[in-house]
Amino acid sequence: MATFTKRRSMDFPRRVELGHDAIDRVAEVCKDLHFGKSGLIVTGADTFKAAGKKTEDLMSERYSVLTVFTGNATMDNLGDVETAAKEHKAAFLLAVGGGSKIDLSKMAAKNLGLPFVSIPTSVAHDGIASDRASLKLENGSQSVNAVSPTGIIADTTVINDAPFRYLAAGCADVISNLTALEDWEFANRIRGEEVSSSATIISEYAAKEIIANSRSIRPGLEESVWLVLKPIIASGISMCIAGSSRPTSGSEHMFSHALDVIKPDTALHGEQCGVGSIMMMKLHGGNWERIKSALREIGAPTTAKELGFTDEEIIEALVMAKGMREDRFTILGDRGLTREAAEKVARFTGVI
Repeated sequence: MATFTKRRSMDFPRRVELGHDAIDRVAEVCKDLHFGKSGLIVTGADTFKAAGKKTEDLMSERYSVLTVFTGNATMDNLGDVETAAKEHKAAFLLAVGGGSKIDLSKMAAKNLGLPFVSIPTSVAHDGIASDRASLKLENGSQSVNAVSPTGIIADTTVINDAPFRYLAAGCADVISNLTALEDWEFANRIRGEEVSSSATIISEYAAKEIIANSRSIRPGLEESVWLVLKPIIASGISMCIAGSSRPTSGSEHMFSHALDVIKPDTALHGEQCGVGSIMMMKLHGGNWERIKSALREIGAPTTAKELGFTDEEIIEALVMAKGMREDRFTILGDRGLTREAAEKVARFTGVI
């Protein structure tokens, strides 16, 4: 009998505050988590107005805080955040903003050995709770290992004030878990890749919960944010359990990364993954119509035109997708799609 040698660690958020005016408890959360007295607030110009200023005011009553303004999740900006944290002798980080501010804080927290709290001002994807970060490199975005937040403060009032497009994109990102899970199971059948049943269950729950509530997710309704937050956080936690992005990222994400290379900053990540999921589920022989219907009900894009891409760009991205992550086996197989196959699936599903 073979000797059992499996071992791994899992890093989870310790404290989660959700709901109306949740940000009011930021100082209390930091106290309960036994943080030191000096903290760095990582934010941007717009997100500072949305929640950064309030966070700064609330924290200043009990802590020595420095606010650093930054932009996209690039290596240069990561260096600036780390330098500011060192100079301020920060004992913790508060990420106030969207995906880029949270990703930068995740990486800085990992590199500096500090705890951080995720305070999203929008939820355009499931990264607010995960231990993965997306960095913008010269050859496009790359998912890297980071750390999960020590705490999460998701204020439904703040998030509801953000453009609804971001919330819809976050929903699309979580719905696309369905094709990521199909890809994972496919890799298990064909390559023998190990699948985490617990991570699968949580990821699937998150996607199905969004679909079940798709008719209730509407612009301007704070309750819609409430319905979305728990599945989005659960989706992020599924990655912490798996120790990778496998339960939430498959061929649909590879398609999205290809679009980023072809025409950067055209659509949101979650929007692209949602459209990719429609086509990848068709390749799997699954219920792609359910995915497309849920995206339409929420108000997320389902076509090339709605994404802002031409038909040819969608086809090109499908052909390129396999090369975006050579290490990840999906329904795209070893060679990817031919141009003819790509056009066929895009036209059949009505994406082009």
